[in-house]
Amino acid sequence: MATSKKKSSKKKMGKKPSLKTISNSAPEPTLEEMREMYHDMLLIRRFEEKAGQLYGMGLIGGFCHLYIGQEAVVTGIQSVQEDQDTVVTTYRDHGHMLAQGMDPKGVMAELTGREGGYSRGKGGSMHMFSQEKGFFGGHGIVGASTAIGTGLGFAHQYKGDGGVAVAYMGDGSANQGQVAECYNMAALWKLPVLYVIENNMYGMGTSVQRSSAGQLYARGQGYGIPGEQVDGMDIFAVQAAARQALDYVRTGNGPYILEMMTYRYRGHSMSDPAKYRSKEEVTDMKDNRDPIVKLKEHMMSNHDVGEDDLKAIDKEVKARVKEAADFAQESPELPPEELWTDVLVEVE
Repeated sequence: MATSKKKSSKKKMGKKPSLKTISNSAPEPTLEEMREMYHDMLLIRRFEEKAGQLYGMGLIGGFCHLYIGQEAVVTGIQSVQEDQDTVVTTYRDHGHMLAQGMDPKGVMAELTGREGGYSRGKGGSMHMFSQEKGFFGGHGIVGASTAIGTGLGFAHQYKGDGGVAVAYMGDGSANQGQVAECYNMAALWKLPVLYVIENNMYGMGTSVQRSSAGQLYARGQGYGIPGEQVDGMDIFAVQAAARQALDYVRTGNGPYILEMMTYRYRGHSMSDPAKYRSKEEVTDMKDNRDPIVKLKEHMMSNHDVGEDDLKAIDKEVKARVKEAADFAQESPELPPEELWTDVLVEVE
């Protein structure tokens, strides 16, 4: 289900939105759309849980940043993208790959350093790509995704293909100088870029309250870039805000900023015990704000969806993730001589 992309309206928006727009007037998704979003969020959650297990078993090396808790952000945005749109993100990127329709088997094989991976096992967690799916990588350099996304936006404008570059960054990235440079360039040239700040409250181990003055979306104000802050734990709020923002950008108005207020349940990476926050804080988010549980309860309470129906979706997702894990472990490792390939391309 993660391979489909919904078509957003091409209708021209009228008055330019104010700096902070409340996206609460959109119609509720259909039950079929809700099922798809539930499936896609659950696929990301189960995939990341399995990746964490494989990391603990020593089958995944290097860095590994899990997306558990933040699934509503990328799922809601992807649900209203169009086929020609492109995506670039940070090192917390597995969820974005799956939402873009990349095969879980290829993603997991790349994590385990196998030949069947998207970068033939040479890139690992932070360096895999799919031009076919419009995914231009996760990037370990803080703020790099914003700069690359701005370049992708320029490419869309140059080619006139009607596409929007969706450039994700974290709350820590929002403090990088190159982000301000990107805002300036995108505003000057009215580039079709949707900047998404995934504010999960902590930049590594430092809380946003200690490191960042003001609201992050509002930093576009000086460049004339509109934006809003969105409940990133509510799939409906994310989808509504994303639809409005993408319509605004796609119709030639220039960039837009969405600050998604979200939360990661795990540490910054697998090596982070996350001692800087209380157990009560994490438990409260899991118990009261979990995006998957909220969507599940909504469907059961308002659309007469049964528990068995949703259990069947979970069973199918778990089987797919197991298949990906099995494929990753069965895929061969690259021979030593492959260290010297894919390093240089000579062009005549």
